[in-house]
Amino acid sequence: MTMNEKKEKKPDFILVDASDTILGRLGARVAKMLLEGKRVVIINAEKAIISGDPQYIIEKYRAKSEIHSRTNPRRGPFHYSRPDLFVKRTIRGMLPWKKSRGRLAYKRLRVYLGVPPEFRKLTPIKFEDIGIKEKFESKWISVGELLKQLGWKGIVKY
Repeated sequence: MTMNEKKEKKPDFILVDASDTILGRLGARVAKMLLEGKRVVIINAEKAIISGDPQYIIEKYRAKSEIHSRTNPRRGPFHYSRPDLFVKRTIRGMLPWKKSRGRLAYKRLRVYLGVPPEFRKLTPIKFEDIGIKEKFESKWISVGELLKQLGWKGIVKY
């Protein structure tokens, strides 16, 4: 191997930036990539957007987070309050989880808060067509803001 081949080594994953993109549409595209056999890394998970009236969205997720088993709450269902796990769980809902190909696809997904140091030099894919172009005209709430309302402390250590 020569020095040029070492420098030109491309990563074997697709780096996706979730900033200002609608969570559901982002999840659908990423789920499709995962089912095609590609490895996907999502950065800036807390900056993804959920479109709609913020008050309604907060009420809906607050009611959903209060659902648990009456006999033994440790059995679930579990509702994540960390944005990276929240986004990952959203994408899991778009995969055929009960089939082996869905579980294998889910293992190829990585989601991070912010931008970890190992990904700072790489240029991520930005889905411009699935973002809100005029953010200030339409109603929306970011995943980070929603989860802060539901109890996330907002600590990122990089």
